[in-house]
Amino acid sequence: MANTALIVGASGIVGNNLAHHLLAKGWHVHGLARRPPTDIQGLQPVSADLLDPAALKTALAKIRPSHVFLSTWMRQPTEAENIRVNAMMVRNVLDALSPGASVKHVALVTGLKHYLGPFEAYGKGTMPPTPFREEQGRLDVENFYYAQEDEVFDAAARDGFGWSVHRPHTIIGYAVGNAMNMGVTLAVYATICKEAGRPFVFPGSAMQWNGLTDMTDARVLARHLTWAATTEAARNQAFNIVNGDVFRWSWMWQRIADWFGVKPAAFSGEGIPLETQLADAASIWSDIAGKYNLVERDLKVLVSPWHTDADLGRPIEVVTDMSKSRKLGFLDYQATDDSFTDLFKRLKDARIIP
Repeated sequence: MANTALIVGASGIVGNNLAHHLLAKGWHVHGLARRPPTDIQGLQPVSADLLDPAALKTALAKIRPSHVFLSTWMRQPTEAENIRVNAMMVRNVLDALSPGASVKHVALVTGLKHYLGPFEAYGKGTMPPTPFREEQGRLDVENFYYAQEDEVFDAAARDGFGWSVHRPHTIIGYAVGNAMNMGVTLAVYATICKEAGRPFVFPGSAMQWNGLTDMTDARVLARHLTWAATTEAARNQAFNIVNGDVFRWSWMWQRIADWFGVKPAAFSGEGIPLETQLADAASIWSDIAGKYNLVERDLKVLVSPWHTDADLGRPIEVVTDMSKSRKLGFLDYQATDDSFTDLFKRLKDARIIP
């Protein structure tokens, strides 16, 4: 019989791509979100507030998933609130599913803040050496990723399911309205630069401009989640997941500029944050959207400059080791420049950008 998945966060960049992948593989897929997507053929939407345990239990009462994929979070003003709220969401979902006793595996998507620290201390203090490896333990700092992991571990001990934790680097893929979406943010920024005649200025640090880095294509992450959830050797393991290539932003910035037909500004040694560059761009984008009959006129729906600034402003080189997955048989690879161009083409086809 086909596996049955519950994707928590089905409207996000991870959940959207995972839903498409699992459906193509013949899975039965339920997509849980406050506003679940209705444009993914075959996805069975489930609408619920993850912070309302009673409503959540009602929404999930008749659903018996074999596999649960947790790919959502809610940004809060402090890390203490991030821990409280995001741990609660994981706990509420797993508590609601517990009476059905159907779950065989739970996969949790976190990220490299496992190694870099939470937003309040991001990339500061003593960092573990790069490339980041899964054997490097938790930092001595409060982190909502750790709290989410602990909720999964506790529920697994109670209910007997297996688990996997997935730590992507910056995720690139198709989604609209995400809190962390560098690809769409850069596409919109490049479009504004082209249409308004603005310089295409790298917003980050000299370390990111000159140092090596990597990224995670959401399609690769979807395949990794599926692999770990159905591979016995991957049971009860935490994994890094990146594309498999490395690059420097001094190289990638030129390729993005070429795709959009803009000339990149010379890097001065210190970038200008996108939150500064896009502070006055809401009306510019609205005019562009009207000119080209685009589907979204609200700039805030499309871009997450704060997150792109955080990633591109890091003072350390960030590369990620994939040996653990490779040794267990996950060999997928994706060129990151192709990840960007694939995304840009899809955004154009969907009339997100002109």
